[in-house]
Amino acid sequence: MRKIGVLTSGGDSPGMNAAIRAVVRKAIFHNVEVYGIYYGYQGLISGDIRKLEIGSVGDIIHRGGTMLHSARCLDFKTEEGQLKGIEQLKKHGIEGLVVIGGDGSYRGAGALTKRGYPCIGVPGTIDNDIPGTDFTIGFDTALNTVIDAIDRIRDTATSHERTYVVEVMGRDAGDLALWAGLAGGAETILCPECDYNMEELIAKLIRGKERGKKHSIIIVAEGVGSAVDIAREIEAETHFDTRVTVLGHVQRGGSPSANDRVLASRLGAHAVELLIEGKGGRAVGLEKNQLVDYDIIEVLSHKHAIDRKMYDLSSELSI
Repeated sequence: MRKIGVLTSGGDSPGMNAAIRAVVRKAIFHNVEVYGIYYGYQGLISGDIRKLEIGSVGDIIHRGGTMLHSARCLDFKTEEGQLKGIEQLKKHGIEGLVVIGGDGSYRGAGALTKRGYPCIGVPGTIDNDIPGTDFTIGFDTALNTVIDAIDRIRDTATSHERTYVVEVMGRDAGDLALWAGLAGGAETILCPECDYNMEELIAKLIRGKERGKKHSIIIVAEGVGSAVDIAREIEAETHFDTRVTVLGHVQRGGSPSANDRVLASRLGAHAVELLIEGKGGRAVGLEKNQLVDYDIIEVLSHKHAIDRKMYDLSSELSI
């Protein structure tokens, strides 16, 4: 291939810029032209496509967000939208596409793949919910942002002897809640993949209080329900002084961690290698610290699963 494109789609995640940088510089190193597609699939349909040079990606490896910007695009879910996108790619002579994003972004790449257009999916999402890779770009940074918040909340929870309910991102996936809860020493972790019993949760809080525990922290993934509603129920049943912190989009921002920068660089470069080899319809990942790639349609057929052993461990350690 002599010309490839790169786009970011869906929710941004720290490390996307590092992945873009790797795609651009790896391609140019191999004498392949790179075109940035701005505003995701929406920009692909509208033709917001510009050639990128080495200097285009200078001084971005440490920046959060995505220099290519992102946008939701319902039109790309339609046959008409997908054909318009392919028409724009052909118009610019772009022979292959690197798509950096989460589940929705992969579905767009999968749609192009089914139409015979070579795409490579690079997992970029703080949810860590893409099959075929141990970690997604942005997860580590978001996790450390949440941990920092939990540590700060614990200080004030201790001072005022309060129960705190902390809501983190994760509509359909609880990895962020699980890892943050385990690392932050939370008393209870509520994930979308795991059923919970409010009576047992309240009984656990009461047992802790009876043995002299002064404060508690409960981590709730947003897909489970409102942290405000859960806190109200806890306070009504226990009369414990209960507060809520919804971390929201602060989890997506910030300079990417070293782990995310390295992960993004490796995955972005691997995506380019596959396109140069003439391979499309693949999704790259990292398993046991080794680069892997799988059929992107097959990846989309699998559902992300939470680590139940880690979930059980968190319960055992928070008795």
